[in-house]
Amino acid sequence: MGKSTGIAWCDHTFNPWWGCLKISPGCKYCYAATFDKRVGGDNWTPDGPRRFFGDKHWNDPIRWDHDAAAAGVRRRVFCASMADVFEDRRDLDEHRHRLWALIDKTPNLDWLLLTKRPDVMRRLWPWLTDPKNVWAGATMEDQANADARADDLLSVRAAVHFASVEPMIGPVSLWAMLAGKLRNESLAALGSPSLPGLTWVIAGAESGHGARPAQVDWYRALRDECAAAGVPFLLKQAVEPQAVDAPITLGAGSWRKGKGAGALIELPYLDGVQHAAFPEVPRG
Repeated sequence: MGKSTGIAWCDHTFNPWWGCLKISPGCKYCYAATFDKRVGGDNWTPDGPRRFFGDKHWNDPIRWDHDAAAAGVRRRVFCASMADVFEDRRDLDEHRHRLWALIDKTPNLDWLLLTKRPDVMRRLWPWLTDPKNVWAGATMEDQANADARADDLLSVRAAVHFASVEPMIGPVSLWAMLAGKLRNESLAALGSPSLPGLTWVIAGAESGHGARPAQVDWYRALRDECAAAGVPFLLKQAVEPQAVDAPITLGAGSWRKGKGAGALIELPYLDGVQHAAFPEVPRG
């Protein structure tokens, strides 16, 4: 679990604003939209308002960066848990520009920019050379969206390219993107230029009221593809099954959210193994 968030794969979350527009099947039971409504917001409408924040909020990552430098460690920042940085609205551009400047000023933080709009990411991406502290990710909740979003994601310059198969609402094969990594490693050995393949994969079950269950074999297939390609795999969460002898179990380093069958297990054990791997990023 992170320093200031319950999300297992990051240390902090930062939101340059709150609000978004649902655009794909993975958005149907969006936890952020539900939470926003619960606290009285109305920030998930097509042309509606977005919630913005003051300087105190924007100074938090500066403090995290100082703390990380003092500790001699790197911290991962998920941006954004309550928005999509690449929502295609011109009134958000000034806030995006402020975010790019903040990222450049915090070299001890790895910024994980996760979007369902990699086509917009590709168009608005501000870095012309590889930023050492930016990880580019796309949500790939089903095969159709994995296929549609792959090329745009892999076209941007980033230290890490990752897929978030969460919520996993159908079987997803990422082999073409993972095998692309293998091909590119071979090309690099020959001195030939290449586009990157995926270098990290996250998967997880949907949560909340009405959540669509994921099947264990979907996780297994993705795990096996990552293992074959040598790509780190992180199983963020899964629903606790009703069977006593089940492939999803609670173990050391994992924790349960809720009670009884159907509760979520964060960082679960799949077939007796916890999958919580992260990519290694060269810093030379």
